[in-house]
Amino acid sequence: MALKEKFLQSNLPENFYWFNEPTRYQLGNGLEIYTDAETDFWQRTHYGFRRDDGHCLFTKQSGDFSLVTHVEFRPQVQYDQCGLIVRVDAENWIKTSTEYENAQVSRLGSVVTNLGYSDWATQDISSDHKEMWYRISKNGANFLLESSYDGRKWAQLRIAHLHKLPDELQVGVYACSPIGNDFWCKFTGLEIGENAWAYQG
Repeated sequence: MALKEKFLQSNLPENFYWFNEPTRYQLGNGLEIYTDAETDFWQRTHYGFRRDDGHCLFTKQSGDFSLVTHVEFRPQVQYDQCGLIVRVDAENWIKTSTEYENAQVSRLGSVVTNLGYSDWATQDISSDHKEMWYRISKNGANFLLESSYDGRKWAQLRIAHLHKLPDELQVGVYACSPIGNDFWCKFTGLEIGENAWAYQG
């Protein structure tokens, strides 16, 4: 399925659905989300806890593809985050976003969760950045995660693998605030198209 969704209507687009629907959100000028309190995605590693209650707006996708979004955000407290997510179930998923640390530094990166264990790969960026483009490209069971400041020049964040991979994935956007609440973000579009990853192994 190929699509270009800008969230310009007041109701959910066809074939989209919520996972952990936020108490407050708005459609019509992009998708605006205000996070519920203490929402997160994480499984076990290092911290020990298991969280699966962040907000996702999903559609379903099979085959190889590239998933792209642009998001504006106004973080308030540590770990506020929003971006792209690809999900099998609670114990197998990939997300990429910018996690707010403090007024100076944020963490641009990703979490890959396989068989119930999460990792976290990051690079420091300035917290002055208040918008970002993200792209996840699927090639078989392998995924290329990228980010962009302008939607044209892309930088690789990582290459990852999902060990459990059904024929159809849940794909879309997400937002959460692990220790805060009412974090605002606005997704101005979501595109699903042909795989943009040159590697064909």
